[in-house]
Amino acid sequence: MPASFYIIALFTIVSAFCAMSLRNLVHCALCIALTFLGVAGLFLHVNAGFIAFAQILVYVGAVAILIVFAILLTRGSEQPEEKRTSGLWLSVPLAGVVAAILINAVFSTNLAVVAPPATAPSVRELGVALMTTHVIPLEIIGVLLTVALLGAVVLALPERSAELEGQGRTGA
Repeated sequence: MPASFYIIALFTIVSAFCAMSLRNLVHCALCIALTFLGVAGLFLHVNAGFIAFAQILVYVGAVAILIVFAILLTRGSEQPEEKRTSGLWLSVPLAGVVAAILINAVFSTNLAVVAPPATAPSVRELGVALMTTHVIPLEIIGVLLTVALLGAVVLALPERSAELEGQGRTGA
């Protein structure tokens, strides 16, 4: 593998680690966006341009921005959380066990077996499929993201007191 692959992989791993370990939620959300960009870079590196484009469009352009908006709209009035480290004694060994299982799976896989290359559909064929046979799931995803953003806006609205509502109705 060329050095650029390792640089992109290291960038992705570091940004994912920062997304897990930072205390500020906005910084975590921005690190998740950087992680999504790193994954798109890895897709580009293995000549999967359409998947990289979809990764950027869907995850960076929609999901990460939706997360940032939701955090910014709903976290204004809450008190800062206290530091919790009670589960650290369980999470570190559990992460080590999961890492050992994954490393074992990677090294026990027979990498010499190569599947025959499948013919990848063109971007035109994917666009036609999205706009004909898969148009309903595409619309449902759009509506779901819109409802989630509207829900975040409604949660962020300040509550009106009974006094203010009474004054607004009497015209005073």
